[in-house]
Amino acid sequence: MTSSVEYSPKPIFSLADTGREMPPIGLIGPGRYVQGPGLLNHLSRFLALIPSTRPAIFISAGGLRRHGEQLLDALRDAHIEATVEIFQGECSYAEIDRAVASLQAHKRPFDSLIAVGGGKCLDAGKCVAYRLATPVVICPTIASTDAPCSAVSVIYSVEGVAQGGEFFPHSPALALVDSQVIAAAPVRYLVAGMGDALATRYEARTCFRNPAGRSVIGGRPTIAAQAIAELCAQTIFDEGIAAAEAAYCGEVSSALERVIEANTLLSGIGFESGGVAAAHAVASGLTQLPVVREQYLHGEMVAMGLLTHLALEQTVEECAQVARFCAEIGLPTHLAQLSLDITDDGPALQAAMASTAAAPLMENEPFDVTPETMWAALLQADEIGRAATAAVGDRAYRRLRGD
Repeated sequence: MTSSVEYSPKPIFSLADTGREMPPIGLIGPGRYVQGPGLLNHLSRFLALIPSTRPAIFISAGGLRRHGEQLLDALRDAHIEATVEIFQGECSYAEIDRAVASLQAHKRPFDSLIAVGGGKCLDAGKCVAYRLATPVVICPTIASTDAPCSAVSVIYSVEGVAQGGEFFPHSPALALVDSQVIAAAPVRYLVAGMGDALATRYEARTCFRNPAGRSVIGGRPTIAAQAIAELCAQTIFDEGIAAAEAAYCGEVSSALERVIEANTLLSGIGFESGGVAAAHAVASGLTQLPVVREQYLHGEMVAMGLLTHLALEQTVEECAQVARFCAEIGLPTHLAQLSLDITDDGPALQAAMASTAAAPLMENEPFDVTPETMWAALLQADEIGRAATAAVGDRAYRRLRGD
């Protein structure tokens, strides 16, 4: 096996490269998606569908302490011995290359790579599996992002600053989601996943309505992706609070199952085949500020990005509605809830918004975006979010942080 592959900063197969004036529509998703309580104990049954009998497991040291015994015992019961590789915390090219070299040093060949953990571990696992030319199996232990179902990974610097994406010719062969594992994880991760998932509706809508808008795979969004993105956000609005309450109790309820599906599957298909725009561009820009990237989760940044997205598009009433829900569920609604202050952090924030305005994702917005309009939208979003939090209170936000 070799890691000398061509890195791809754009889709391996882009629907925009077909030579047509208007690229065709397209939809992409995982080979199989299964979700339910206790499924980690039955992973071997689903590995047989790939098929895989010699997997490598890519997992953090903490994940191995929490889930390793359960996972390895379940595989041993099926007479499957797996090799474990420890993820060292950042989805960076340095970490990807390290893991590839480490796995290549094993004499034993692998016929799949099972990535177990949160979004960065899963994204790094996809990169490693691609370089090893082996199918990837995704087992999220938190429902904080839509990474499990996509054929793209977000790449960060070793410091944690978002640098772009890497695209793969194949989606994960299997996404297996154990809802009991999700229910046992800190609730903050689940709620952050709701922030990521909420944005799916509004970003896909922007791409769908804009004739020049493109999905992540380079084509026009399908009406199926638009419908999935709409269902994703509506599920969060309808079930989010009840799902969070169930997670606080460690219980797998119907509301929690639906929200896990929305955070993971619906959002995954919705963003990849529907498209992304300002909300995720702002979230990437916010990773430039150390205080944000070191203390806050991706979905929490996306929540602030979504409010900025809606302010930028001047859907102010909708922005207020979303901000009110975010306050009710505990997502950040204004800059202070991301430990930012306009007076102290203004220059750094303005620089981040300037880079956001120039981000390729902004090409999906139906108008030209400048550093000045981005800054104005962020300030307006902050004002709307403050008003929402004043009306609702910040109890949910403080509860997630143990205050």
